[in-house]
Amino acid sequence: MRLKISLLREPKHQELVSCVGWTTAEELYSCSDDHQIVKWNLLTTETSQIVKLPDDIYPIDLHWFPKSIGVKKQTQAESFVLTSSDGKFHLISKLGRVEKSVEAHCGAVLAGRWNYEGTALITVGEDGQVKIWSKTGMLRSTLAQQGIPVYSVAWGPDSEKVLYTAGKQLIIKPLQPNAKILQWKAHDGIILKVDWNSVNDLILSAGEDCKYKVWDSYGRLLYSSQPHEHPITSVAWAPDGELFAVGSFHTLRLCDKTGWSYALEKPNTGSIFNIAWSIDGTQIAGACGNGQVVFAHVVEQRWEWKNFEVTLTKRRTMQVRNVLNDAVDLLEFRDRVIKASLNYGHLVVSTSLQCYVFSTRNWNTPLIFDLKEGTVSLILQAERHFLLVDGGGIYLYSYEGRFISSPKFPGMRTDILNAQTVSLSNDTIAIKDKADEKIIFLFEASSGKPLGDGKILSHKNEILEIALDQKGLTNERKIAFIDKNRDLYITSVKRFGKEEQIIKLGTMVHTLAWCDTSNILCGLQDTRFTVWYYPNTVYVDRDILPKTLFERDASEFSKNPHIVSFVGNQVTIRRADGSLVHINISPYPAILHEYVSSSKWEDAVRLCRFVKEQTMWACLAAMSVANRDMTTAEIGYASIGEIDKVQYINSIKDLPSKESKMAHMLMFSGNIQEAEMVLLQAGLIYQAIQININLYNWERALELAVKHKTHVDTVLAYRQKFLETFGKQETNKRYLQYAEGLQVDWDKIKAKIEMEITKERERSSSFIGKSLMSKH
Repeated sequence: MRLKISLLREPKHQELVSCVGWTTAEELYSCSDDHQIVKWNLLTTETSQIVKLPDDIYPIDLHWFPKSIGVKKQTQAESFVLTSSDGKFHLISKLGRVEKSVEAHCGAVLAGRWNYEGTALITVGEDGQVKIWSKTGMLRSTLAQQGIPVYSVAWGPDSEKVLYTAGKQLIIKPLQPNAKILQWKAHDGIILKVDWNSVNDLILSAGEDCKYKVWDSYGRLLYSSQPHEHPITSVAWAPDGELFAVGSFHTLRLCDKTGWSYALEKPNTGSIFNIAWSIDGTQIAGACGNGQVVFAHVVEQRWEWKNFEVTLTKRRTMQVRNVLNDAVDLLEFRDRVIKASLNYGHLVVSTSLQCYVFSTRNWNTPLIFDLKEGTVSLILQAERHFLLVDGGGIYLYSYEGRFISSPKFPGMRTDILNAQTVSLSNDTIAIKDKADEKIIFLFEASSGKPLGDGKILSHKNEILEIALDQKGLTNERKIAFIDKNRDLYITSVKRFGKEEQIIKLGTMVHTLAWCDTSNILCGLQDTRFTVWYYPNTVYVDRDILPKTLFERDASEFSKNPHIVSFVGNQVTIRRADGSLVHINISPYPAILHEYVSSSKWEDAVRLCRFVKEQTMWACLAAMSVANRDMTTAEIGYASIGEIDKVQYINSIKDLPSKESKMAHMLMFSGNIQEAEMVLLQAGLIYQAIQININLYNWERALELAVKHKTHVDTVLAYRQKFLETFGKQETNKRYLQYAEGLQVDWDKIKAKIEMEITKERERSSSFIGKSLMSKH
């Protein structure tokens, strides 16, 4: 990826340009010390003077009023705030009319920013004050009073916090009174610029110590650049939070969100005092010290999938290379490319007006449909369909271009969604809520309606990243997520009435990804790269989960690596320095998944015997228990030396009825309540009581016996025997009440138990007889 720079031969301003701001993706306003506000049209390359300000007004900062306010959506920004050196800020219309000038600070007003909703304006000045104003310019509050000038300010993602500079310090102050203020030393020189991105919640800072830094919202340093030759005078996030730009003297740099540099340009600009990204995130404008406005387009973005490599060579041109045969295709577009995604055999490209869907089998005839808005901020792909997110909503389309659904939820803000907070599979859409970060909304892909009985998925901590598995049946769809403690959890997405278990899979997990061809999960854990070959093991037999893992040392990936993709048996990881590392994992677990999903148990056993690895046998054991195949489960457990489980499975195989086998299988997996329910629904009351006795669940055993008026004496007899073994006296009031005057007759109890087993056998054999007759 690099920047394509364009500069005019002759600058349009006579003095330094202090600030720039985009109204649309093709129109820009610039303000200069020559008191002019100039409008730039990038389509026609024309410039025009909007207004000549009075000679005593030297503009410092400009910020356009946000476009989307609640339901009302404007196609473009209609007014802006301009701060100036005379201590005022000015509300100016798009046509250049000064609607209002407000005395704001003693000395220059160094920065002004609207919040995301457009309900409040914040200004900072040389007098060290931070003030909040209404949108009409009425003072609401003075948020802070520093003894030194405040050079830059930014709103937090939810407009509930404010970040501002104080010399070498950065300060985050919540708007609520008495809330805790976060303050830390960020640079060794005065901090000149800050920016806070609403999508990734990361902070940028730049200072006179010639460094730029990336922080999280807790003030933890994620990246610090090497010192440059000159102070860093400007930084700005791209709208989607994936990139940021850095400006200095004769220097413009394009960086990834983790800090490392994609491109370094040295245009003849003087210092770049202010950087603004276009709304679609495809181009940058910089306000230059020599009177120029520098424009830079982001080109040579790359997308890879299997043997295809797609490169954005120009604004409207893509090159596709098939690395197997070196065939090259050129894709031309009518408008400039904004976003693209390559996965599952399809390339999806959104331009400013249309969406193109290419198949990797045929690059010549794309499917094209029009878009409502030209600001697509995210494209996600699954095997059957893809998801587009723009300023107006979330839209699901098939690869044939057919609109499928558009999920909605209360307080939906599409501008802050990214690949970590939205996940897509063939049947489900999962979206993390921004208002309450402990909640995940789940939707049916086909209808856009809430999944199951409409219950949301709620966790005890804030969730950072979510991912749905891609294969298998809808009823078995799982979602994995990382919370703020960096713990990895897995749970089922189908929720009907009962509360689904959320089970922890791992700790200190920084990034995760599901395989696109089978339900294998990988993640980077502290110093290890871990692959969960069969994550469902936690629902079947948690004891053998460690035996189903593959682990290797991850220290080679250095600090803060990120999993880019998991395609087939290849995992691609981006290191902190920007380099890509490819890891190949064993292809055998994926083949095992395939055999099991087709119920080819003999082939699965044969494969495990061929590979001779403990992980494979452990996965097979868990898979066969999940699919109720007892014979294969026995082979699997025997191969990993779990003899006690082999014996238990053998005892299950000898049980007389199908329901009893099912119940004991559920017990094997730790689902005691479900096992009891299966037996009660089948009318096997004694068996339900017996499993509670076996588990020493005495309260429940007696409760069932009393409720169904059967085997009360059996429960009391077993309880008595249990207490005698340990030489204890009965203290439970309920047991004392029912045992009063009752003599235990073991011969009678054994006869009753024999009768229950005989009844169950007869019931089972009559059921088999009926089913055989119905077949004939």
